[in-house]
Amino acid sequence: QVQLVESGGGLVQPEGSLRLSCVASGRDFNDTAMAWNRQAPGKQREFVAFIGRVGITDYADSVKGRFTISRDNAKNTVYLQMNNLRPEDTAVYYCTDVTRNYWGQGTQVTVSS
Repeated sequence: QVQLVESGGGLVQPEGSLRLSCVASGRDFNDTAMAWNRQAPGKQREFVAFIGRVGITDYADSVKGRFTISRDNAKNTVYLQMNNLRPEDTAVYYCTDVTRNYWGQGTQVTVSS
């Protein structure tokens, strides 16, 4: 069974930056598409960013130009670099194994002055 462990969340001021990390256990990470999703208080979960097995990426319109998803297959890790953060980015961020539909436990990101 795959386990996904996120880290890197926290409190940051508007226009600040954070980098989230997600380490995946198990084999075949190289063959796995990964994504980040988020859920803000009182709202439904929403898609944030996707990275395919060969590195193709996709982003929600709300984060394009500010967030960057990447992966290091040697470390079984996917990253989300978040720049120019806004208060509306406040949410619990979840790492997702898209190929096998596994989710991490989430990491809280709070953007506030």
